[in-house]
Amino acid sequence: MASPAVPEVVEPKKKRNVKYAFTCAILASMASIILGYDLGVMSGAAIYIKKDLKITDVQLEILVGILNLYSLVGSFAAGRTSDWLGRRNTVIFAAGIFFAGAVIMGFAVNYGMLMAGRFVAGVGVGYAIMIAPVYTAEISPASARGFLTSFPDLFINFGILVGYVSNYAFARLPLRLGWRVMLGIGAAPSVALAILVSRMPESPRWLVMKGRLADARAVLEKTSDTPEEAEERLADIKAVAGIPKDLDGDVVVVPKEKDAKEAEVWKELIFSPTPAMRRILLTVLGVHFFQQASGIDSVVLYSPRVFKSAGITDDDHLLGTTCAVGGIKTLVILVAVFLADRVGRRRLLLCSITGMTVSLICLGSGLTVVGNHPDAKVPWASALSIASTLAFVSSFSIGLGPITFVYTSEIFPLRVRALGYAVGIACNRITSGVISMTFLSLSKAITIGGCFFLYSGITTLAWVFYFTCLPETRGRTLEEMGKLFGIQETDMGEAQDVVPKEKVVELPTN
Repeated sequence: MASPAVPEVVEPKKKRNVKYAFTCAILASMASIILGYDLGVMSGAAIYIKKDLKITDVQLEILVGILNLYSLVGSFAAGRTSDWLGRRNTVIFAAGIFFAGAVIMGFAVNYGMLMAGRFVAGVGVGYAIMIAPVYTAEISPASARGFLTSFPDLFINFGILVGYVSNYAFARLPLRLGWRVMLGIGAAPSVALAILVSRMPESPRWLVMKGRLADARAVLEKTSDTPEEAEERLADIKAVAGIPKDLDGDVVVVPKEKDAKEAEVWKELIFSPTPAMRRILLTVLGVHFFQQASGIDSVVLYSPRVFKSAGITDDDHLLGTTCAVGGIKTLVILVAVFLADRVGRRRLLLCSITGMTVSLICLGSGLTVVGNHPDAKVPWASALSIASTLAFVSSFSIGLGPITFVYTSEIFPLRVRALGYAVGIACNRITSGVISMTFLSLSKAITIGGCFFLYSGITTLAWVFYFTCLPETRGRTLEEMGKLFGIQETDMGEAQDVVPKEKVVELPTN
């Protein structure tokens, strides 16, 4: 008698929800366009602002770079605002602020009014660059977080390209009108951003911190690879937020002793950090400092000046070449977006900084040779300078550009994540402001080629820092990051350890 057939065990297929998280990440990351557009458009608008308002190089570099310092106001306010209003509403608020700043700059009649518009726009930029990566990291599944959290930098680069194209498109307008249109039209993306973002879900981690477990579960089910992962992520977030694992319901009261009060958060991260928390903070400050100290904003903001030094004198040719820079940056970062979760953060950073160092040395050499022959053309040196510029921005965009924000959005514990990201952005913007507000003066003091030799020395130090201080974070959940830096339960302010996978109970679905 034949034995009964044993039914074949078929493993359930994983449910992939990356598409929904992908859409949310795109919408949130669009906030970064406003920073990119400002960087790109100012590189060309500065040429005509100087001619129209008859300002000096010092006034010009202050005008160009001061937005980075103004953005500090928005970066620090965004941490508290996003914890109060939520991540989504903070993005909408940022769009409104930048809209006002763009309008003021577009109607500016003098240098003072233009600086006022830069202040308002800077606050909006500070909000945008702080909140977009945080939201994206909090809504992304671990399997695609590197891919999705690269989006903010992708949109910064897209904004730079749009700014460059805007320069080229409006350069033929009358002098008094052209640069005002370039700056004022930046209000348009803000309107589109506010409308689109209003349809995004809120961050599940923010919802849990407010006790809204049912809403958080609904979002996690849409953004996790499987229902089991959604429950696991919810359990992890509850543990970090101090909610007992057996406490369930649509809305629960978050234990008061576990509330991330502002004073406690500042003490935990800044004033009295544990050794592990101090290591995280110093790591974030380091990656942000070296990202901007590499001189990337000198190339992006002053690319027409760099190409003019390389021998290109016609305005149309200058602006056309800067469009090529923007196009290459955007294309290369598309590659980086797909590599972040395949190659790993650490390897991309080391490869990126190596390419940048070599490119800066070649760029400095080419510009020095051209500068030493002011009355004669040196075609090979000009070609080397242009090629090195394109190689530099490509190397930056493949790793250091996007991975800096991916890394920062990953490694902070939930309690201090908003403040920690704001501190990192503050370091980023201060360094960027110093670099962009001193480039013209520095180039006069040590020559423009000497500036890039200096930046190559800084990137060499950056390589050593990345090699010795940065662990790999690919594939880990946000709640597991603390273990890489030695954070214990008491360091994170958790009520209990992360719920083990084998103890996660799947709730019945309707």
